[in-house]
Amino acid sequence: QVQLVESGGGLVQAGGSLRLSCAASERTFSTYAMGWFRQAPGKEREFVAQIIWSSGSTDYRGSVKGRFTISRDNAKNTVYLQMNSLKPEDTAVYYCAAAPDNSQSYDYWGQGTQVTVSS
Repeated sequence: QVQLVESGGGLVQAGGSLRLSCAASERTFSTYAMGWFRQAPGKEREFVAQIIWSSGSTDYRGSVKGRFTISRDNAKNTVYLQMNSLKPEDTAVYYCAAAPDNSQSYDYWGQGTQVTVSS
């Protein structure tokens, strides 16, 4: 069973930076994309960023463009989310997800890591 394990969350002041990591325990499927999502208290989960594994093409939600960067390390089966210029509204639980080629939908999810940005 594929496991996605996130790390790197924590408490940071507004304007600060954090880097999230997501490591896949094994790669038994061909990956179409990996992405980051977040869920704030009382709100629905929302898309943050994704990277297409084969091409490296990236996509971001508008509110994080220019501040967040998603990247991957193929050899380590790991995806990263570098978050700069953090704002209190970025506070949420951040989830990593993987989309296999045969579905191209996010079928695998990590357990989440808390990011808290204080003002």
